[in-house]
Amino acid sequence: MDSNNGSPSVDTVVVGGGMAGLAAAAYVARAGRSVVVLERSSHAGGRAITEERNGYYFNLGPHALYKEGSASHALSELGVNVSGGEPPTSGKAALSGVLHTLPSSPIDVLTTSLLGLGAKLEMGRIFATFRRQDAQAQANVSLEEWLESKVRRPAVRQLFGALVRLATYTDDPARMSAGVAIGQLQMAQQGVLYLDRGWQTLVDGLRTTAEEAGAVIQTGAPAVAIEDHGATKTVRLDGGGSYEAASVIVATPPKTAAELLGRAGTGLLAWSESAGPVRAATLDIGLSELPRPDARFVLGIDQPLYLSVHSGVGDLAPPGGTMLHVAKYLGDDASSAEEVEHELEALLDLAQPGWRDLLVERRFLPNLTVVNALATAEDGGLEGRPDIATAMPGVYLAGDWAGSEGWLADASLASAKRAANAALDSVSAPASVSSLNR
Repeated sequence: MDSNNGSPSVDTVVVGGGMAGLAAAAYVARAGRSVVVLERSSHAGGRAITEERNGYYFNLGPHALYKEGSASHALSELGVNVSGGEPPTSGKAALSGVLHTLPSSPIDVLTTSLLGLGAKLEMGRIFATFRRQDAQAQANVSLEEWLESKVRRPAVRQLFGALVRLATYTDDPARMSAGVAIGQLQMAQQGVLYLDRGWQTLVDGLRTTAEEAGAVIQTGAPAVAIEDHGATKTVRLDGGGSYEAASVIVATPPKTAAELLGRAGTGLLAWSESAGPVRAATLDIGLSELPRPDARFVLGIDQPLYLSVHSGVGDLAPPGGTMLHVAKYLGDDASSAEEVEHELEALLDLAQPGWRDLLVERRFLPNLTVVNALATAEDGGLEGRPDIATAMPGVYLAGDWAGSEGWLADASLASAKRAANAALDSVSAPASVSSLNR
């Protein structure tokens, strides 16, 4: 229905149409409440969109869905189909320009040329006890401090740090919470999926679920402010127009959320600037065939680099073709975009010589946001992230930086569910019928 001032009125407005926003909208709509999603860009999906080029499916860099994570559980709960394959744990380790067997299992530890005998024995002990590590107990300790205190040999510390980069997409051991790093590596050991036809399938599934339940998704609709009028919130749009709602879910980056909240977002803005985002550079490659089938996965040991053939298990390339991702986890490195691109090409040359002659599609992204805010030891890991409730009653947060559960997409969908439940709790009147849905 319309409010007295002529603005459309719904039970809940969701600001942001990425995976967190779409999931939150789906939860609210499935509970019988009216909800509208306002997405500033021309398409929903955020960083989960996939671009198809000549039969090659380009995610925004390498994406993996953790099989036992909160995102997988939420997708199942919402009826979103997940199709893909689990990559093998075997692979190569790149150290000083030489490829070695990556010690990802006890047998690999014994046979790899990457480690000496003493380092192999220490790595074996870590493998044997790692799953029993209490991650939460290390939340206030940095990964760097934990490695220095728990791992004696430098070669093992280096290898373990590389495995953490792989699981967390993060290269900031001096600041990152060891608890988050340990917990995410434990999660990775339970398996990941490379999704058929990319993460766009999840975006499309979430949008369909939300819309079939009655949610309205509006793209090209940037929100600029949220006003508190007691039981009612007003969400104002750029260029005029507004929506009134009993509750608002903000599923945007933290800086944008702080700006929308105005004075109520001052603390959030300060936290966001202190934590800072996690970033990566990616070179995404479509090849007509794979030159070297035995090097489908390579992890940099002395450099924060990664290479993986995602089409080896996921349907991401045309018949016979290969979809391959090379990435650099960006930390304090001041290298230029051109220098980083050359590093990624060098890893390709090492692992897949002759790839240039088989190149069909190519895309270089020098500065991708992986996670909107690092979970630091100083803040106590995941517990130090902002809660889903804000200083403005009736306004809730969702995203990969909000709430105390999960990392990466797991955090996005876990916070989306919590924010949706809080929004539903704040709507005490019977579900309204928006004029948008007539």
